[in-house]
Amino acid sequence: MITAQQIRQDLMEIRYYYVHREELDKAADIIGENATVKKIMRYNQAVADAPPRLYHIYYCLYVMNNSQSALAYEWDMSADYIRQLNCKLLQHLLLSLHDDTL
Repeated sequence: MITAQQIRQDLMEIRYYYVHREELDKAADIIGENATVKKIMRYNQAVADAPPRLYHIYYCLYVMNNSQSALAYEWDMSADYIRQLNCKLLQHLLLSLHDDTL
């Protein structure tokens, strides 16, 4: 069973991968594909079923590497609202990935 803490750790790995994607993709040609790529595919599949706002939050925070405060400024929303959306995203992932592991 996956925990909320594990999802948070996975999201940080996913963010790191996307920040360094070009370099890691080059390394994959030499070393082989990093295990995080499979994790990314699972998370992307889970997020694809999310409501559009949560889908967008995932993309902006974890794929595009925005901070919550930067995203709040860009979207002209409060940082608290972005934090709430991120919590809803975590809940969605927890349910989706839990179902995936059953």
